[in-house]
Amino acid sequence: MGKIVLFQREPNGRRKPAWKGGWREIKDKRYYFRSRWEFNYALYLEFLKEKEFILDWEFEPDTFWFEKIKRGVRSYLPDFKIHGKSDGIVYHEVKGYMDSKSKTKIKRMAKYHPDVKLIVIDSKKYNEIKKNMSGILKGWEF
Repeated sequence: MGKIVLFQREPNGRRKPAWKGGWREIKDKRYYFRSRWEFNYALYLEFLKEKEFILDWEFEPDTFWFEKIKRGVRSYLPDFKIHGKSDGIVYHEVKGYMDSKSKTKIKRMAKYHPDVKLIVIDSKKYNEIKKNMSGILKGWEF
């Protein structure tokens, strides 16, 4: 596993995430997660699947294109595709920090794909899951 560093400073003094992505294994399947939040959330989704609260989950299976956009953000790859028991397919995006590019992707997703349900797992929601699940889920990374 890679070294986990919460933040480092850019030359202009701004903080930027410094956690390096890495390969992780969940139930004998390997995934490349860009952050430990994504990995921990995947552990949580696997728990929900085992307890039969959801049918299944996938990591980054679908890319959505914004056909009319000629420059800038032209596509979006949500983190997780959740196969629910009663609510069908829902996408989850794990975002601890919402930069302008991420905001644009989410806005364009709502405009160009209004039929797709997207839930953003922000720091408040993530920390709630962390508080309740980090001691239960084996392999949770801090």
